[in-house]
Amino acid sequence: MSDQSNAKSPPKRSFLQSLEIDLRLLGMIGAFLAVCLVFNLLTDGRFLTPRNIFNLSIQTVSVAIMATGMVFVIVTRHIDLSVGALLATCTAVMGMMQTSWLPNILGLELGHPLIPWITIIAGLLIGALIGAAQGWLIGYHGIPAFIVTLGGLLIWRNVGWHLTDGATIGPLDKTFILFGGINGTLGATWSWIVGIAAAAISLFFIWSGRKTKIQHGFPVKPMWAEFTVMALITGAILGFVATLNAYTVPTRVIARNPALFSCESAEGCVAAYGIPYSVLVLIAVAIVMTVIALRTRLGRYIFATGGNPDAAELSGINTRFLTVKIFAMVGVLCALAGIIASARLGYHTNDIGTLDELRVIAAAVIGGTALSGGVGTIYGAIIGALIMQSLQSGMAMVGVDAPYQNIVVGAVLVLAVWIDIQYRKRLGGKS
Repeated sequence: MSDQSNAKSPPKRSFLQSLEIDLRLLGMIGAFLAVCLVFNLLTDGRFLTPRNIFNLSIQTVSVAIMATGMVFVIVTRHIDLSVGALLATCTAVMGMMQTSWLPNILGLELGHPLIPWITIIAGLLIGALIGAAQGWLIGYHGIPAFIVTLGGLLIWRNVGWHLTDGATIGPLDKTFILFGGINGTLGATWSWIVGIAAAAISLFFIWSGRKTKIQHGFPVKPMWAEFTVMALITGAILGFVATLNAYTVPTRVIARNPALFSCESAEGCVAAYGIPYSVLVLIAVAIVMTVIALRTRLGRYIFATGGNPDAAELSGINTRFLTVKIFAMVGVLCALAGIIASARLGYHTNDIGTLDELRVIAAAVIGGTALSGGVGTIYGAIIGALIMQSLQSGMAMVGVDAPYQNIVVGAVLVLAVWIDIQYRKRLGGKS
């Protein structure tokens, strides 16, 4: 027999193995699609309409933004129960800045072009300072994060109430409100431009990544698998844009200001909302947080600390200061989420962000962030937030009362943790 007959043939790979798609990601996408299909049947096709998908996207943004920061917190074996209350304090500050403090202290008239930007900077600074203070108590004084942030939940919710004397603050600045979603969108043309550019950039990075692997002698996917992944990503991006562009502006809205939609009158004028600004903010946050997680020293330190805190400290990582950085980052993200949430409402209300801490933690955990630390993804948290919002929106459309909605959300959270534990046990058994 020849040597060739004795040589072992390479192991056959399944379709999914050839694509090298993360099974956990595939499972989350499958769960999301299953939720959408079920509620679409229960609502006689109203759930998967362009209008509802548009609303679903802008409703998900604020929780998803905070969930990206919660990933880093949980990865380092901490927890943050104060994010909803911190959001409320930041929105209270920003609401008072716009309606009272800047006009009275600096003499800026309502509608002045500087008001929204000074407000946003102030909100982000307040979020960073509060987050850093909580991180300092946790990192340098050894107070458990659960206790510090539980105290923060009570403190910051009521600080926000005190700043506004319990009143609803608004209406907010017109430019500020654009970040809420419904009042601030790209329109059909710019949405297509952004969508095509995003697809092209995605394809470029996939192809350049393949070339880099080849140059360094690493194995790569078969060409058919590479093109399949490219096609799926391109289809998802352009399909999302097409769906949002299919949601047209009502005639009564166009009639208020036809020139805004490049029309002389509302009659015969057709305009699409397109991609909301708030969704663009979420995409930007997702990109930045993913780069931090995968491409920076800070990200490596975060995951190393979560994997083994003692070993990380012995290797020279300043885990105390790292904790301050992480909680300051979460504070900034809470303020950013507060901008989106209050802009969407057009007002600051004292119940804004209520129970958001639970939704954010649930989104991170459903997205695959391990409570034992060391494991988590940014995209997983965003998909987790989308699943949570889909459940709540679907139940609301079906007519399920709010208490029962919370029961379902709680059950899903427990189920997600159980599935995660079982998944990791199987992986441990295989290794």
